[in-house]
Amino acid sequence: MNHKGHSEKEVLSLLKNAMQKDTSYDKVLSAMCTRPHPIAVKAHMQFIASNMGDFGLFRGTKELEEKVIKMMGGMLGDSNACGYITTGGTESNIQALRTARNMSKKEHPNMIVPDSAHFSFDKIADLLGIEIRKASLDMEFKVDIDSAAKLIDNNTIALIGIAGSTEFGQIDPIDKLAELALANNLFLHVDAAFGGFVIPFLSKKYDFDFSVKGVTSITADPHKMGMSTIPAGGLLFREEACLLPLEIDTPYLTIRKQHSLTGTRSGASVAAAYAVMTHLGREGYMKIVKDCMKMTDMLVKGSRELGVEPLIEPVMNIAALDVTDLDGVRKKLRARGWVTSITRKPKAMRLIIMPHIKEKTIESFLSDLGDCIQDK
Repeated sequence: MNHKGHSEKEVLSLLKNAMQKDTSYDKVLSAMCTRPHPIAVKAHMQFIASNMGDFGLFRGTKELEEKVIKMMGGMLGDSNACGYITTGGTESNIQALRTARNMSKKEHPNMIVPDSAHFSFDKIADLLGIEIRKASLDMEFKVDIDSAAKLIDNNTIALIGIAGSTEFGQIDPIDKLAELALANNLFLHVDAAFGGFVIPFLSKKYDFDFSVKGVTSITADPHKMGMSTIPAGGLLFREEACLLPLEIDTPYLTIRKQHSLTGTRSGASVAAAYAVMTHLGREGYMKIVKDCMKMTDMLVKGSRELGVEPLIEPVMNIAALDVTDLDGVRKKLRARGWVTSITRKPKAMRLIIMPHIKEKTIESFLSDLGDCIQDK
């Protein structure tokens, strides 16, 4: 830090230079975030100083959070669900499993996750001292129920299902996991960080949320397909009693207790989520998801014309393409500005078709993909 500060013009110029080094979303096919909706940005700036860590000072923002949770609950099968706006899927998953651990009171707890689970669950195992057991997947990359059942023992505290897996966009059979959870008196957490704002708006209906008896908690992120600003995750519980194991006394704040993981929390993210959800409504989200699925179908059709098949038919706006010489093709695509990613097993090109991807983008990508495949 300099002794004498720079002028506003100089600082803004430095910021502009830094931002120019960031990757534009234009050719990004690997991200689960996108450009936020303009109304979310406006709301975010309006509430930029609101701190939900001491929401007694920001009662209006707290009311917005309660409304967001109610809207999300209604979207996910229970408008009476409770919870709060987190920093994202990782925090939501941590808190859900922290509740499961604290409620179980078992000395050597373990949790059972699908092999497709997000890496945040490995963090959870380390942070919370919970043994992680990974169930195998079936041929369509859904969790194998028999495999999960065999991993349950007297120290198991929770089952985890994925609704919109990070790599394949696949939806686990949550109803079957729920039957398993109820039969063994286990906490069932559904990680729908990505799928939460996609699955309710697909033309095909899936049983994955609180409408399924046995689902205890759900993660869903407004800052992904919810079109809100970063950071905005969501953690919802079916019952308010699940929040109690997370509470801690806060004697020097205007609130008596706090149940969030972070102390200071962004009221701006809350306001942004409220604004965009209220503005778009179900109709708006249905259109966004429909457009993304149209682009995904276009991508898969064009890939097939190039002789490249998807590992599975896309369930949502994520495609995993079985590309020969994957590393080489990805390197060539990167040289043309395209950012792609990979799945772990089996290894494939992972492409996420977010709202910033338009028809011209798909056409351009397919053209470059064809060139890169042929350029041996």
